[in-house]
Amino acid sequence: MSPFHKCGRRGRATGALVRGFGGFGRGERAHGLFGGHGHHRGEGGRRGKRFAGETLRLMVLALLEGGPQHGYQLIRGFSERSGEAYAPSPGVLYPLLTLLADMGLIEEVAGDGAGKRSFALTAAGRTELAGHRDAAEAALARLAELSQEASRTDPAPVRRAMLNLRTAALQRLSAGDGDAELGFRVAEILDAAARDIERL
Repeated sequence: MSPFHKCGRRGRATGALVRGFGGFGRGERAHGLFGGHGHHRGEGGRRGKRFAGETLRLMVLALLEGGPQHGYQLIRGFSERSGEAYAPSPGVLYPLLTLLADMGLIEEVAGDGAGKRSFALTAAGRTELAGHRDAAEAALARLAELSQEASRTDPAPVRRAMLNLRTAALQRLSAGDGDAELGFRVAEILDAAARDIERL
């Protein structure tokens, strides 16, 4: 068996909407259409969940096949291979590295002297990767597909528009001259925009 298988209501509404916009972009990572670490919207965030479980583990083993790497190098490897469309968040990657080490598939090795922990494949890790080579290569191919998809879509205008939207909503809701219905009217505008985008 594979080692992978062992292991006042209206007033409150306005305030909640302000808090929600205030937290925009601070989710966990992942590189995606709107950038940031997450992730994602990263692994651990919604976009990151496109790779999970055994698939993500195999991808980490495949990236380590080229030599020892520390966590940031692995995250950067995911990002570069996917055209910055995907990378696991530190909050997902580091526990995964610990799990793989506990499973005996990777081991900690001497780092680069900067205090970063580096990891390398063990003999068991190489055997595990060899036994799931097709699945690992298919997962890495999916990263390349994400890169191609990202190259066809320029996210810069969308990021700019999202920033403008966030700024306008925060300024209007924080002006102090709105009534109890203001939050609901702003929400209706945002919901309508979301529906229009979904219809594209």
